Amino acid sequence: MRKTLPVIFSPDFQYHRTSPQHPEKPERLDVIMKRLKEGLLGEIIKIIEPSPAPLEWVKEVHDSNYLLRFEEACLRGRSFICGKENEICYDTYEIAFIAAGAVLKAVDLVEKGEKFIFCPVRPPGHHAERYTALGFCFLNNVAIGARYWQKNYGRRILIIDWDAHHGNGIQNIFYEDDEVFYVSIHENPRFSFPGTGLPEEKGRGRGEGYNLNIPLSLDSGDVQFIEAFLEKIEPVVKEFKPEGLIIAAGFDAHQDDDMAYLNVTTAGFAEASEIVRQWSEEFDFPVISVLEGGYNLDILPVCVAVHLKAMLDLEAEDPEDF
Repeated sequence: MRKTLPVIFSPDFQYHRTSPQHPEKPERLDVIMKRLKEGLLGEIIKIIEPSPAPLEWVKEVHDSNYLLRFEEACLRGRSFICGKENEICYDTYEIAFIAAGAVLKAVDLVEKGEKFIFCPVRPPGHHAERYTALGFCFLNNVAIGARYWQKNYGRRILIIDWDAHHGNGIQNIFYEDDEVFYVSIHENPRFSFPGTGLPEEKGRGRGEGYNLNIPLSLDSGDVQFIEAFLEKIEPVVKEFKPEGLIIAAGFDAHQDDDMAYLNVTTAGFAEASEIVRQWSEEFDFPVISVLEGGYNLDILPVCVAVHLKAMLDLEAEDPEDF
């Protein structure tokens, strides 16, 4: 049977407008979607439009007063919220709900039988806390999706966050939860934003032991990145036995991305994706990949393409993929 690639995407994501010098810009999705419509991926892509996340599910993760402040700031024409790096425009509140809704749509589709879905969304989400925006993030897309999957369908969810920066928001939201296991591979937090993600941060209460941080030294590369999957994450997969996996798929760990210094190559992301695909097949769970960071407009679409091809077990037919 011919493979298909469901992609949950809305052109409205571009209406979250940031200043020209801001790294999280609409062009990020322009280059990704252009690449997805080319070559082998272009033959199998199936674009599905999301609906805004229902407020009740967003409130499962975010404080009501924060949401009111966020909405008011956008409607009043403010240029940022909770810090100047968190640039907003009039439409940002509405678009953030659509981004979160994309992950909910993906959850519903995997529950109907899809095995792998990609959500190229913006604004990103993994830094967003219950009470505040942080690091270009306003609503925690992955956390909202994981909570929905957990509560609406009764699933045990594993989250693997390979963005170069620790997903403090995801960690804190599930820090006392033993049904959502959060794993993050990131730069040494002593030298990198947001400063969280030390190995001793393992969870609290019934969530103790269900949070795994794997900080990597600056200038580490593919070897250390792949070792994290094989030596530290694979035992989690085998013991936790997830019924669903969400990848917080940031690509700013790439050696050509100036936002981090981890020196992962395109081939490194492909190999990590292949490992995850093998786990998905061996342990029979679906995977949802949600875009987080990645800011080099030349390399980002290539990283996304090799990630998707590896997850679908497709050969890379384009020399520039590697």
